[in-house]
Amino acid sequence: MKTWTCAAAVLVVLSGATSAADNAGDASRFLPNARPFPDPHGSFATVSATGSIPTTGAFFQDLGSNGRRCVTCHQASDAWTVIPEHVQQRFNQTEGRDPIFRSNDGANCPTADVSTLPARRRAYSLLLSKGLIRVGLTPPSNAEFSVISVDNPHGCTDTSELSVYRRVLPTTNLPFLSTVMWDARETFKDSQGKFIPVLDDLAHQVVSATLGHAQAAQSPTQAQVNDIVAFEIQLFTAQTQDQRAGPLDRAGAKGGPATLATQDFFLGINDPLGGNPTGLPFSSVVFGLYTSWLAPPGHEDRDRREARQAIARGERLFNTQPIEITGVKGLNDVPLQDGKIHPSIPGFCGTCHDSPNVGDHSVPAPLDIGIADASRRSADLPLITLMRTSTGELIQTTDPGRALITGKWADIGKFKGPILRAVGARAPYFHNGSAATLLDVVTFYDTRFTLRLSDRDKSDLVAFLATL
Repeated sequence: MKTWTCAAAVLVVLSGATSAADNAGDASRFLPNARPFPDPHGSFATVSATGSIPTTGAFFQDLGSNGRRCVTCHQASDAWTVIPEHVQQRFNQTEGRDPIFRSNDGANCPTADVSTLPARRRAYSLLLSKGLIRVGLTPPSNAEFSVISVDNPHGCTDTSELSVYRRVLPTTNLPFLSTVMWDARETFKDSQGKFIPVLDDLAHQVVSATLGHAQAAQSPTQAQVNDIVAFEIQLFTAQTQDQRAGPLDRAGAKGGPATLATQDFFLGINDPLGGNPTGLPFSSVVFGLYTSWLAPPGHEDRDRREARQAIARGERLFNTQPIEITGVKGLNDVPLQDGKIHPSIPGFCGTCHDSPNVGDHSVPAPLDIGIADASRRSADLPLITLMRTSTGELIQTTDPGRALITGKWADIGKFKGPILRAVGARAPYFHNGSAATLLDVVTFYDTRFTLRLSDRDKSDLVAFLATL
């Protein structure tokens, strides 16, 4: 068992300036700044276990052939991902020539016309509207399915290499990862079938990103890989200020990145399926940040007191709201500890977001909750028709997910759940950006699992999630 902790970290964040040079990752101007970054709910910040966030390392250097750097798609001002608002600013400032706008994966299709400004706006529409990067994946040769057709509004109708569109995952809070990448393609096992350390997964991902996204002619050196991973693994990002509730580390609350940086974690730390190596049982009480706010001091002004109580109620709902889990591939269709398949499983939010005070699954467990179902397709996403080789069964999806890596029919539509900390700073949500706001996320779960949440319940859950 390996536990992650780090010593008290010093709050240092990077400049939130939005000049073209800053957004392209100009290390000479992307300077440390102790001022938190604003987001729709208040502000968030990043701490590093090293005490500072240097901007001269390989993360900020040009290692490829197309001008991209790690920081191009992982901006400190966007909680180390990219958000549409800032992508649009970069487009307008550079007329679509910022390094993030490259045809290989920034465009909806690599063959898209980018010769004029209007053409570039069309070509990069998914990146501009939802922060989606195109991922080209070919199903394995032994896949249990074949691709029958691809209906893609942007072209890219090839049935051999499929174009799917996904949000950029953040390069912060990485010590809590159990799975790297939405489809876990960078999550590996050793020769004994045990998952290798996440540091090794991240090192492999650095090489893949440099060769793919940055179109490098050769792999980065081992020293460059080590430098990038060492930089990323020390970053912790969380909300620090709520517009109504104020600072999130007052009156007994434990919000903010400094507390997060000292949070214990190991694979299986609170696994609901019995994967905890300590043998301790699963607890649905995943978050304990705002318990003291259930009854805040009476001397606070009314608006702040009510805001803090709403956040605390939302945390309590997250921990205790019963959820009857049905129709989730990866849970309801596989044998559990008793060796049986359970069409219905009593659960909670923490059943899938079980890591204490972090909120991701503590062991690799990509699941299909229906995000990529054909019924949820929007006009800007493809519709891919797959046929099961053994039975002729058809399924339509906007993204086959994990199945494009494993080739397994049962893995169609499976994705990992991302870490919830700093979630309020990185809308839109889900792998394909299909939920524009946190309320949209809560409403999806309310409808999907028939929770019958009241309007106040939804509001409280949003208030809580926005403080993570």
